[in-house]
Amino acid sequence: MSGINSLRDSSGPAVAVELAAHQVSAAGLEFRGGKPWIAAHATEPLPDGALVPSLTAHNAHDRAAVVAALGRVLERTGRPRRIGLVVPDLVAKVSLVRFEQVPSRAADLDQLVRWQVRKAAPFAIEDAQVSYVPGLRARDGQEFVVSLARRDVVQEYESLCAEAGAHAGIVDLATFNVINAALAGSAPASSSTDWLLVNVAPDYASIAILRGEHLIFFRNRSADTEGTLADLVHQTAMYYEDRLEGSGFGRVLLAGAASAGARQTGDAEQLRRSLQERLTAPVETIDPRAAAGLTDRIVAAPALLDTLTPLVGLLLRGQEVSA
Repeated sequence: MSGINSLRDSSGPAVAVELAAHQVSAAGLEFRGGKPWIAAHATEPLPDGALVPSLTAHNAHDRAAVVAALGRVLERTGRPRRIGLVVPDLVAKVSLVRFEQVPSRAADLDQLVRWQVRKAAPFAIEDAQVSYVPGLRARDGQEFVVSLARRDVVQEYESLCAEAGAHAGIVDLATFNVINAALAGSAPASSSTDWLLVNVAPDYASIAILRGEHLIFFRNRSADTEGTLADLVHQTAMYYEDRLEGSGFGRVLLAGAASAGARQTGDAEQLRRSLQERLTAPVETIDPRAAAGLTDRIVAAPALLDTLTPLVGLLLRGQEVSA
């Protein structure tokens, strides 16, 4: 399963770590007969305000607390020297851009992408870490999924890992890896099947629409934004029908609601029901066990499954998994 995008990319790691506002978590995989299994995992809470994800500002406000928590989860997952790192969606701006003609030279394409997104960037494009992957091929051109983050913010997260003794070879967004986990666990019925993902964290929520494995819509909002999440999802569904030639969702998936808890969603089941009513379609919760098995000694509480989902998604990047 290949990653949908990344802020910094290399071959797949053995252990994935997520640095979120409320906790640090990690998981490692092992393969048995071609099937992935979660071999180890660890989670450590963070003090309020220790890590405040931001697109335009300093993120780590208590480096000592973050590095200490990170060191403890690394200790419990085998002290890896190289990891994949999942960061909050709030640290990047995600855009979809379309070109009628795509330059054949990579350097020309890179320049064209940067030119296209520079006006929407809340900081100088020269200060940006820009990554992109091909998206949907449409009648009027080729789409690209573009992630834009401040370079010094990405380096801030990498330096936290380095201080804890690990090199972050991949840096990737949380929701992109929830998507990877969903695709690895249950691929869409066809390349034209549309599906909706709502990924909830304590401090933000992201909505993604995919056509098969291709992202065609992405929106992120912080938890303190006015209006309910159900309202935002309903507005997204209307936009999908009016502007994206939508003919209905084959699946609607919810992730993160159990671990986000009362900070944003209240009761996870209540959120699932409210989304279901607004969309008039069944809403499933994502279960990472469809992509990677759990050993008998791991108790699969809903909040733990939410925590493991983006970690599994990152760990399965580029892996060939037996059925």
